[in-house]
Amino acid sequence: MNQPVVLITGALTGIGRATALAFARTHARLVVSGRRVPQGKALEAELHALGAQAFFIEADVRNDAEVGQLVDQTIARFGRLDVAINNAGTEGQPGPIADAHRFPLEAVAI
Repeated sequence: MNQPVVLITGALTGIGRATALAFARTHARLVVSGRRVPQGKALEAELHALGAQAFFIEADVRNDAEVGQLVDQTIARFGRLDVAINNAGTEGQPGPIADAHRFPLEAVAI
């Protein structure tokens, strides 16, 4: 795949950030997403410095409408979406899966 379009949620730190930097070095076209705008814009600039076409879009994966807009904006910007790396984590109460409420189970499937 020549210059794949890659969307990474939870891209601002840790594994998501490292993944974005690795894809940037392969000349992938990137959309990186997270909840903190200053860090997102800083990552966008760092990816540009590596020569990547990259954009930060603020989104919270706990909000279905924002996830839909994130995908729509990615496709609007690049014409397609080839790879989605669903790296964002959310906070919740630890415990047995049998005791989980609907939202945490749906969040795992995002």
